[in-house]
Amino acid sequence: MYVGGEAIAAGAFPGYSYAANYISDLGVPDVEVYQGRTIDSPLSAVMNAAFVLQGLLYLAAAVLAARAVRARPAFVGAAVAFAVGSALIGVVHGSAASAASGIGGLHVLGAALAIIGGNTASILAGVTARRGAPWYAVASIALGALGLAGLVLLRIDSGSAGLDLLPDGVWERIAVYAITAWQIVTGIGLLRRAR
Repeated sequence: MYVGGEAIAAGAFPGYSYAANYISDLGVPDVEVYQGRTIDSPLSAVMNAAFVLQGLLYLAAAVLAARAVRARPAFVGAAVAFAVGSALIGVVHGSAASAASGIGGLHVLGAALAIIGGNTASILAGVTARRGAPWYAVASIALGALGLAGLVLLRIDSGSAGLDLLPDGVWERIAVYAITAWQIVTGIGLLRRAR
């Protein structure tokens, strides 16, 4: 659902680059140049709805799945962080208007909560899952670690004038898509277990 909303919004955004643009650029309702990127997302409402809905559905699924995780409070806490972060991203845009009004930091906070919370939940699910198959534990831990590494490398690479390993959009997508991949892996695991 989230990836579908992203694809729909990206398809309507002239010249959108999955490598160079941030995912959040798709949720900015204004046409502008922000931090050197041209922003023009006619379907920003679709992306923002996808951010908020993703957070709500993720939290609902995490609460239902928490019975299978020994570190239940930590897992649910990480899921709450993801949900709150996703909602903040969808409500407070990463835009010049948000920065000028002084609320742009909430967008950054939302992104940090979502990325750190989602990837931490993946790792906790892998480390503590009950009745989990070994493949699931390894995949969960690996995806969570990959996502957190993507976030760290995004911060290092984007914060250094002399370092340009990959475009920012690639690092961000590694950090975010690791969570999406974990959701898919978890769904597959649940379907296999139900048989």
